[in-house]
Amino acid sequence: MNTYEIRKATEQEAPIIIALLKEVAACLKKNGINQWGYLLEGGEDEEIRQAIKDSATYVACQDDEVVGTFTLYSKQSEWDQHVWGQEENSEVLYLHRLAVRPEYMKKGIGRDILSWIDENIYKTIRLDCVAHNLKLCTYYEENGFSLFGTTADGHCKFRRLEKKQRNQP
Repeated sequence: MNTYEIRKATEQEAPIIIALLKEVAACLKKNGINQWGYLLEGGEDEEIRQAIKDSATYVACQDDEVVGTFTLYSKQSEWDQHVWGQEENSEVLYLHRLAVRPEYMKKGIGRDILSWIDENIYKTIRLDCVAHNLKLCTYYEENGFSLFGTTADGHCKFRRLEKKQRNQP
């Protein structure tokens, strides 16, 4: 049984979250996975700080330690527009930067975060990941997301409908 809480991140936690994301990016690179390399050069530090200020970033904490993080955007970023096309849909959130500290990986925290989102966020969730990361694509499918398509530049688009929409006949 995991004993952690999921809550909105505070601005004071920005350096911790950025460090966690860079730690995960370095782990991916070390394991030959070409994803999130831009984070290692500080490519999104300001965007991450802004998402925290905007109350869009969450943390999973265990014993006051941040062990995971994710961001849910209610409006499309430039990247979301690139992947999904420009749209305005207030019933959709875009999941970005779901990450678990490497020493806590393979303990079900990512799955529990996705379950928490499903239980507490009443909107359709969209996300994307690089298509060549088959393990991650499978992970999202195993956690209730459906493949919605693939972009010309090799990103899989996944979505999970809001719970009440999935339960309709």
